[in-house]
Amino acid sequence: MKMILILDTPERSLTELGQAFQAVAPDYTLEYVFEVEHLLGHLRALHPVELVALHYSGEPGVKNGASVIGRIREINESLPVIAVAERGSVELAAGAIQAGASDFLVKGDRLEERVATLLAKMGNVTRLIERNRRLRRQNRSLIESTGWQSQIIGNSPQIRALIEQIRRVAKIPRPVLIVGERGTGKELVARAIHAEAGSEERPLISVNCAAFADNLLESELFGHERGAFTGADSVARGKFEQADGGTLFLDEIGCMSLPFQQKILRAVEMGSITRVGGARELYVNVRIIAATNSDLQAKMKSGEFLHDLHDRLAFETLQVPPLREREGDVEVLAQYFLNRFMHEIPAFQGKWLSQEALAVLRRYRFPGNVRELKNIIERAAYRDTTSDISPEDLGLREDFDEMEISGNFEEAVEAFKKRLLQKALRDAGGNQAQAARALGLTYYQFRHHCKKIEAVQERAGGG
Repeated sequence: MKMILILDTPERSLTELGQAFQAVAPDYTLEYVFEVEHLLGHLRALHPVELVALHYSGEPGVKNGASVIGRIREINESLPVIAVAERGSVELAAGAIQAGASDFLVKGDRLEERVATLLAKMGNVTRLIERNRRLRRQNRSLIESTGWQSQIIGNSPQIRALIEQIRRVAKIPRPVLIVGERGTGKELVARAIHAEAGSEERPLISVNCAAFADNLLESELFGHERGAFTGADSVARGKFEQADGGTLFLDEIGCMSLPFQQKILRAVEMGSITRVGGARELYVNVRIIAATNSDLQAKMKSGEFLHDLHDRLAFETLQVPPLREREGDVEVLAQYFLNRFMHEIPAFQGKWLSQEALAVLRRYRFPGNVRELKNIIERAAYRDTTSDISPEDLGLREDFDEMEISGNFEEAVEAFKKRLLQKALRDAGGNQAQAARALGLTYYQFRHHCKKIEAVQERAGGG
């Protein structure tokens, strides 16, 4: 049941508006309320209210529209609220919007027509709100199902398969190799394995092997004795010792030199290490999880990575899929990152992703994967000056450099024009006037180019 609530005055000044709503939207249930607390009670009870309309005068007072809108926004930040006035002015409309109204409506002629237009516009907003609610529910469900520790968000078949792999291998105390492109979340997978194994109370130590030269990496991993080198004023326990009884995550394992790979191989095989400058072997009980974005198969063929080390590390190999291959996860992740950003920084509350912005995200290839998507969403929320995050806020562009071009110069130009027109129309949700404005064309120029391309296609088909 879809409900429209009208906060009317004692004089019933919004009766005509209610009749207009009933005429153009008979599938909506219309309810009049005359007390602010009655209205707010509906909202607190989470009744399925789709839209609120209220009298707005701009004058100070207990039942002033601005104060009521503020109280509505305390309960529901995104509910469409229409401020209705007897007469309109720029100042009055600006005041209503500033107070938190979604739109401003002046009573008068052609009210039904204007209400129909308003409902169409609000319908898009309502669908966005409902989709966001659905995505938030999905996020909560996914987080609960995979554990807060992992933060592996997604519901694609690829991610479900990965989560199942994590659950199976976590209970087996053997090394695991995680492979995937940069930004796919390999460390999150390592943390999920550690948590799923029931090791949360035990140490999880992470080392980025690409961040150290060999001599520094040896000290970082194995530790050193006092006097081992200049500046070694005391004994230092390395990461292997720090991780004893828990998990050692070796990120970017493919960046190690061959000599250092031999040292790691011995540590993995024997469970023993020797501190730099020391002579005594130390035995540690550490589960190794390694990760890389390198092609280890190619490195082994070229002699840059030891087959034996690969075999020791890869009791099981987990492939983290790139974002572009995760069916349907872009939208879920985008909403998750937006919700988290708004939670962390309350000043950005009340934003949502427009359908056009989501369409752009779905087409984008994400070379930086999930990490890149997170940065894009947070920057977009920061750039956005309204509540509706648009494609412009995302700061992305279609990469036409990668488009396949065939035929002669004229054919290539026509193909490029066609793609521009199709993209603009798609981004505008099929609205030709809006698509024309996005391209800097008049409506008639836009139609001219579309008809020209259609004619060319008909001739090509007929030939």
